[in-house]
Amino acid sequence: MSKRRINKVAVIGSGIMGSGIACHFANIGVEVLLLDIIPRELNDKEKAKGLTLNDKVVRNRLVNDALTAAIKSKPAPLYHNSFASRISTGNLEDDISKVSVVDWIIEVVVERLDIKQQVFENLEKHRTPGTLITSNTSGIPIKFMSEGRSDDFQQHFCGTHFFNPPRYLKLFEIIPGPKTKPEVLDFLNGYGEKFLGKTSVVAKDTPAFIGNRIGIFGIQSLFHLVKEMGLTVEEVDKLTGPVIGRPKSATFRTVDVVGLDTLVHVANGIYENCPNDEEHEIFKLPAFINILMENKWLGSKSGQGFYKKIKGDDGRSEILGLDLETLEYRKGKKTSFPTLELTKSIDKVVDRFKVLVNGKDKAGEFYRKSFGSMFAYVSKRIPEISDELYKIDDAMKAGFGWENGPYEIWDAVGVKEGIQLIKELGKEPAPWVSEMLDVGIDTFYTVKEGATYYYDVPKKQYVKVPGQDAFIILNNIRESNEVFKNSGVVIEDLGDGILNVDFQSKMNSIGGDVLAGLNKAIDIAEKDFDGLVVGNQGANFSVGANIGMIFMMAVEQEYDELNAAVKYFQDSCMRLRYSSIPTVVAPHGMTLGGGCEMTLHADKVVAAAESYIGLVEFGVGVIPGGGGSKEMTLRASDTFQKNDVELNRLQEYFLTIGMAKVSTSAYEAFDTGILQKGKDIVIVNKDRQIAAAKAVARMMADQGYTKPVKRKDVKVLGKQALGMFLVGTDSMEAAHYISEHDKKIANKLAYVMAGGDLSEPTLVSEQYLLDLEREAFLSLCGERKTLERLQHMIQKGKPLRN
Repeated sequence: MSKRRINKVAVIGSGIMGSGIACHFANIGVEVLLLDIIPRELNDKEKAKGLTLNDKVVRNRLVNDALTAAIKSKPAPLYHNSFASRISTGNLEDDISKVSVVDWIIEVVVERLDIKQQVFENLEKHRTPGTLITSNTSGIPIKFMSEGRSDDFQQHFCGTHFFNPPRYLKLFEIIPGPKTKPEVLDFLNGYGEKFLGKTSVVAKDTPAFIGNRIGIFGIQSLFHLVKEMGLTVEEVDKLTGPVIGRPKSATFRTVDVVGLDTLVHVANGIYENCPNDEEHEIFKLPAFINILMENKWLGSKSGQGFYKKIKGDDGRSEILGLDLETLEYRKGKKTSFPTLELTKSIDKVVDRFKVLVNGKDKAGEFYRKSFGSMFAYVSKRIPEISDELYKIDDAMKAGFGWENGPYEIWDAVGVKEGIQLIKELGKEPAPWVSEMLDVGIDTFYTVKEGATYYYDVPKKQYVKVPGQDAFIILNNIRESNEVFKNSGVVIEDLGDGILNVDFQSKMNSIGGDVLAGLNKAIDIAEKDFDGLVVGNQGANFSVGANIGMIFMMAVEQEYDELNAAVKYFQDSCMRLRYSSIPTVVAPHGMTLGGGCEMTLHADKVVAAAESYIGLVEFGVGVIPGGGGSKEMTLRASDTFQKNDVELNRLQEYFLTIGMAKVSTSAYEAFDTGILQKGKDIVIVNKDRQIAAAKAVARMMADQGYTKPVKRKDVKVLGKQALGMFLVGTDSMEAAHYISEHDKKIANKLAYVMAGGDLSEPTLVSEQYLLDLEREAFLSLCGERKTLERLQHMIQKGKPLRN
């Protein structure tokens, strides 16, 4: 059988989800046909232009307006605005025949079974047999949708449920219909993970599938618990946010963002369609939710929900919280719980749960009740919604942004202890949990030889979680493959002659221990290995150098020590570039300041698509001092061409630093010159990143890697460039665009990137530029304004973003 390829997809329905799905397929290079209905009447602009309902611009108005709105929305649905050219639009009357040449048709129309069936009937007239056809329904039973369609249609039909926004949320639920071919499910499972960068979960055709069934239960359970315990919206959001590895928006802010009406729609669907659910009444809406719905207090879309943003008399914005007793808005309440204070020194979220459930205050009671309720519920969803427990965890992590799934949390608390929490609520876990303990297995997961295994309920034994072979999970190999460790890094043997430097500092900030670990890794790799990867699987690659350390040295005026520390950073980055083994850096998430500088000096970069990379040092009152200013000068020089306006090229690179530009994706980092076309690689699925980086390092070694020769041919423009920059900063200050201190920082950067005040363009060495960079960095550290900015960031709890 020939391999199935996806070169072109048709997306039917251009609403928020349809346009978002279309954009994400465009992100990965697929050609997209986006279709929607035609308008039934002209709008005022069309009438004024004398257009008719037969004009193409009118007939495609709905789809074009929807796509335009999506592309302009924040967060951006596209990795790069140019990718919009991969999407063509049309309508379901003039262009439906074009679906005959696509490889996959995805229906994303309104959630009404009758309309979906009508759309499928029309599509079948034009669909080529063998073409995939799927529905993005969030809850309508798949078995009803394909009724009356041909066997070929039904064999290639299933549900494919993306979560909104499709670019950012990783969950991709695949729901088979009664006649779906197994090979279709296998293909979509693999395609979702490898190409779309998703966590693919094959679910059963049950109400709300897996993610929403568990997620909405969790939220509804909190709605009831908050009233029972007399908690405020601020308290619940404090308890259910980052402290337990959930998004900052936690519970009530998330509902405001998503829209209360969306949540209510799904909750009502579960209530109506799951009469035998033992927690059926939990899905019944509390009175205060019904009142919010009647008032149309739906969240961000209506201007108010559980929170309301207002402007005070002084013109400043203020966020009010809803009092759940009086249903009136009042000033936000600060929250504090002794139990949460106990977790501040515990960096790993998974290690906090045991402390949280043992808390002696209201927070401890909250966690015991909410986790106990969740543990009982998920245990009884097997085998109803899934035969495998890991799918429930995958769905919650990928669809709701939880760092740990329910069964992982239960393991962290302890299975026996979790059963006790359930019983304290007057509930019982599903019988299989006790049966698991009876056969001597006391955790839901275990790790063997670097792979994760889960407890298989029917088999009553551990089974390897499928699909791991394409991944390297650092957490699973950190102890067994450790080569060296200090407080800043763990160096791991990835196998096949490749080492990895895995940052372990707070927020993966770069201090002395991280740099010592990096240099140690290069030493070991040059002696006994073939290549080196610098990569980790934290939330972010690195938020930059530890500016708390820089601040202390500057305050104490320990300039010799500060000079040595900055030079050590520069030398460490240069070692990445000029070692005798290939080096690959694998950035993801926030890759700022020093993290970006490290990325700039790799032989190759394997970046996650969701990488937000930038040299942001201007924000704290300094210039990039770890080789970043030098490197951007070098890269500008490499773009100079004969008869080119070299000053304009240099200015582009100057502005990347001067405006502290941060890319909103790895693809945008090519525009800023931080990633290099033809050299650096972008990978959509972050889970594959370390394995891909290892493969690149291995390939470079196999091709015969030779240590590069240090550059002495960097063209700098001297006074010609310096004069242009100084005139520009004077003008900016005169027009009040920048402050006097901003001008001072910009002038220091200008001096470095011009190569000093040389009388004519000159070829210089990298070391010459590094010395200028370090001198400028040190002089700015002595400035009062810089120290004030550094102190302000530290007081704000942002001490690590240089």
